[in-house]
Parts: sequence; C-alpha cells; structure tokens
Amino acid sequence: MKTGTNTSTQTDIKNLSKEQLGAWLEENGIKSYRAGQIFKWVFSHQIDQFNSMTDLGQELREKLADHFVISRLQTERVETSIDGSQKYLFRLADGNHVETVLIPEKNHLTLCISSQVGCAMGCRFCLTARDGFVRNLTSGEIVSQVRDIKKHIGTQPLSNIVLMGMGEPLANYANVVKAIRILTDRDFGLEFSTRKVTLSTAGLVPELLQLGKDITVNLAVSLNATNDDTRSQLMPINKKYPIENLLEACMKYPLAPRKRITFEYILLREINDSPEDALRLTKLLRPIKAKVNLIPFNEHPGSIFQRPDEKNILKFQDILVQHHYTTMVRNSKGQDISAACGQLRATHEIA
Repeated sequence: MKTGTNTSTQTDIKNLSKEQLGAWLEENGIKSYRAGQIFKWVFSHQIDQFNSMTDLGQELREKLADHFVISRLQTERVETSIDGSQKYLFRLADGNHVETVLIPEKNHLTLCISSQVGCAMGCRFCLTARDGFVRNLTSGEIVSQVRDIKKHIGTQPLSNIVLMGMGEPLANYANVVKAIRILTDRDFGLEFSTRKVTLSTAGLVPELLQLGKDITVNLAVSLNATNDDTRSQLMPINKKYPIENLLEACMKYPLAPRKRITFEYILLREINDSPEDALRLTKLLRPIKAKVNLIPFNEHPGSIFQRPDEKNILKFQDILVQHHYTTMVRNSKGQDISAACGQLRATHEIA
C-alpha cells in the first residue's frame, strides 16, 4: 500500500463533498461539473496526483495542486490472523492512530472502519473507551480507510462496510454522513451499495432519528442489556437515553421492505446472559422489525468481564429463535491479533 503523511497546510480534497468542491470551483471561475470528474479520478481511479487527471486542463490541474492534496494514510502496522482477518493500524497526519479491520466472509470481504480517535461513550466492556476521546476523524480520514484498503487488495471483492470500529459514529455526525455519501456515490464515489453499509451506534437518540432522514444506511444498535440499571452500568449513555427512548427512536427509523434493525448484544457472563434476559429481550424488541447479533465477550487483558459458557450462549440464542427472531452468534474474528477494538492501538502506543 502506498503510504504517506500530509504535513502541508493544503486541504485534503477528500475532506470536501462533491457539492463543496463544486462550489469552490465556481468561486474560482470553473464549471462545477468538474467536481464529478475530479472525484472519479480520486475514488474510482485511485489517482494520487492532480497532474494525472488527463481530462482536465493543465491550468486547472495546477490550481488544484496549489490548494489541495490527495493524501494516503500511513500504515504503521498490520497483523494477520489465522482466520484471515487483517488489522491495520493507521497513523494520521497529526500522529494519532486509528484501527481498521479487513474481515474475510464466505464470498466477500467486510471492512470495519473507525470514526473517531478514541471514544467518549465510556462503555465498560470496550477497550477503546479506556483511553478516552481524542478527536473526531475528518470525513477524508474516514473515507481514506476504505480507499486505501481497496487500493491494497486490488480486485478482491470488498463489498461490505461497517462503521463499528473506534468511536461512536453518531457523535461525529456531520463527518460520518459526508463520508457515507462518498462511499455510496455510484457515479463519482467509492460505489458501495447502501444495502452493504452498516452504522453501529450506542444509541444517541436525536442523531439516530436524524440519520434516517439524511441518508440510507443499515442500522445496528448496541443494546447489551434488557433493563436500564444493567445497561447504565455497562453503557453510561443509557442514563441520558434510556432503553425506552432508544427503542422508540428505533421504531421510527425508516426501513426498506424486508429490512430490519440489527440489535447487537454482547454476552457477559453472569451479567446479561441469563434465560430471563433472553425472554425480556424478546418482549422489548416485539414492536420493532429486528434481528439480533449475539456477541460473546472477547476477553482482553485488564477486563473484569468474562465470556459466558458455550451452553449459556446457545440457550440464549435458542430462546430468541423460539420467539421467531433471526439470531446469529457472531464470534469475534482475529482473536489472535489484538482483535478487541482499540487493542492494537493501545499495545502500539504502550510499546
């Protein structure tokens, strides 16, 4: 993968939407339709130099080079799991780091990307939260994770994007929405289907309600408990937006026909993994078009939580299936490569 760090004061052109670039072009006496041509070079053709944009005049190419750059993230470290997962530690221009994970599925690849450096949500089971929040990623930094990986893997079938990496996507709302629009632009962007892009949230209710109005994206909600006391202990955001408010917002979220909201439920031994929890979950989700991903806890050093026994995991799943919920047990990929989100960044920065 070509790497590099942008240390100049020029703007990374990937931080602009096509509309913003069009407005800049108009202000500089250039037809706004050129923005689409430029974006196609950047995203479809993976061009890194404006001088390579051969259908643009030399004067425009020079003007673009004077004001913008097309940067790449610096690949600091890559770890490969025995299951084929690859975890990338990217160094940003300011020296911070984010993680991106490439996950092999049966017939395609899924890329899990980050939206923030660190996270302010404070979820007790999450390693990213341990070091707190540093800053939001720009839209260009979010898009770059996908663009750079696509360049690296060539013709391999990367079809799915999940915003489930470091950070809370809805806490970086404007940049995340701008990035998703570029990812799903079928004419001038990275050409992903909106049906293949999933955003995972801890439950920021106002932003969740706005999201469905602004863009089309699959929604995954990190629930992880069936009562407010337990969820508030695990996820402090629940004190601001308790379960009832969160599920009410989910009921209002616009869904395409046959689409469902995915509820992610991290199973923690003797905390939220009882048959009673499973039964409560079936009742909570009854008014919603829902499916459930059960995620047995991925243990990591320093955590107070443990993975449930396998029989308890299967019993929990069986109760949900009996109540007609599509329920998958999603075992973490890459458990041998610092796979807990934030772990590779933490071990790198400690070293």
